[in-house]
Amino acid sequence: MAERGAAPALAQARVQPPAALVRTGPWRQGLAAALAWLLLGVLTWLWPNKEIGFSDWAYTTEFAALTAAVAVLLAALALAGGRAGRVLRWLRPAGAWLIAAPVLLAVWEVATAKLGLLPPPFFAPPQSLLEVYLDDTARLGISVAYSLRLLLQGIVIGSAVGFVTGVWVGWSRVAGYWVHPLLRFLGPVPASALLPLAFFFAPSSHSAAVFLIALATFFPVAVLTWSGVANVSKSYYDVARTLGASEWFLVLRVAIPAALPQVFVGLFMGLGASFSVLITAEMMGVKAGLGWYLQWAQGWAAYANMYGALLVMAVLCSGLITLLFAVRDRLLGWQKGTVKW
Repeated sequence: MAERGAAPALAQARVQPPAALVRTGPWRQGLAAALAWLLLGVLTWLWPNKEIGFSDWAYTTEFAALTAAVAVLLAALALAGGRAGRVLRWLRPAGAWLIAAPVLLAVWEVATAKLGLLPPPFFAPPQSLLEVYLDDTARLGISVAYSLRLLLQGIVIGSAVGFVTGVWVGWSRVAGYWVHPLLRFLGPVPASALLPLAFFFAPSSHSAAVFLIALATFFPVAVLTWSGVANVSKSYYDVARTLGASEWFLVLRVAIPAALPQVFVGLFMGLGASFSVLITAEMMGVKAGLGWYLQWAQGWAAYANMYGALLVMAVLCSGLITLLFAVRDRLLGWQKGTVKW
């Protein structure tokens, strides 16, 4: 009887990880990252800037204080260990990048502000971005709002029309015969190549830009939706017809759900294409937007503003892609076992 009672205890001991494997101590990689950020702040503050011509970089002290604050925050999280909870679990995979980022910023700072190896104003130090975000917040914020509105309008229209077209072509033989060759022939043409025609026929520059963004999104969504619908296994349809399913049921409840992974691939591709078209379209007559902001900064030789706008664009695109990933995970959670995630 004693042996029988000891068996579950032994099994439970085997399932539980050893105490040495449980992360209860300080996060060493986080401490290394905190030290790297602190050294970046010390370097920026104690090493005087090299003045070349009219270049005198402002916000150097503020940038050093900001890096020191990041170091203190990382050190506090690293020393808290498991008590930091979800925040530390989210930061742990990025530990190597948290160390590499201050190192790269230090190289950038030394090559520009400290030694002047990269000539101003074409190359600005990291604190120049802080100056852009603090002193030009209004103009940059309006540009981001205009670009985001224009981008969402074009993506929604292009995605909706592309999705309906792809389902139609993939399901109907008549549409496949007449529409599919047009997609293969006109689809590879870059949307930006139609810029002169769009601005000639459209009633306004805004509507022309929306049309071009929608066109750039339409093609990948339509083609990949068509591919997903056309490649659905015929056995799914046979089983549904055996149970008395109608044609609309086959389309809405069998073909479209099975094609959704391909649809999201098309959305990812369309999002990337729409960003390139967005910047090109905004350089051709619109009153505001990130493309307009880039052209304005280049005209005034404000290269720090141009770099700041490029960084905002990267964050905006990455954020939209992350949001799209979250939507995909929510809608296609039932396919995680059958589709490579």
